[in-house]
Amino acid sequence: MNDPARLSDWGSFYVIVGSSGGALIGIQFVVITLIAGLRRRAGGAVSAFATPTVVHFAFALLVSAIMSAPWAALSRPALALLTCGVTGIAYAVVVIRRARRQTDYRPVWQDWLWYLTLPCVAYVALSLAALLLRSHAEAALDVIAAAALGLLLIGIHNAWDSVTHIVLSERAVDPTARNE
Repeated sequence: MNDPARLSDWGSFYVIVGSSGGALIGIQFVVITLIAGLRRRAGGAVSAFATPTVVHFAFALLVSAIMSAPWAALSRPALALLTCGVTGIAYAVVVIRRARRQTDYRPVWQDWLWYLTLPCVAYVALSLAALLLRSHAEAALDVIAAAALGLLLIGIHNAWDSVTHIVLSERAVDPTARNE
């Protein structure tokens, strides 16, 4: 199958994933703004943990846009997806370096899994699926969908984890903080 029309079968899926990614990017900005006043955070932890969450949402949105575009041939979305995957891998390497160098927070194994390992797996899977899109389209389409959904779910988990960590840490520092 080298028919780009097959991509349209995935249209509803990518509308859901893409719009969710876009909405969650906005919500993440609102949440960061609202909790910014709780306590001063050094930039190291933010660049290692909060910023990548927005990037993963943005990649879920971008992959959804690529998969929803009316392509004339599969080679073009394959190239666009490969670019996303390779860029995501490069960014994940930067995030790993940031996480190791920051001193604001000591990551536990779950942090290494959710913030570093799983995003790397998603970006590698996206890259491999992009390489196989023209020759093994059916399987590649499934992997691309899994990678996009994976990035969205990773972002949701990490956004919730970050916010709860910040709020609970603040409550531990200031037990008189209002309970609402």
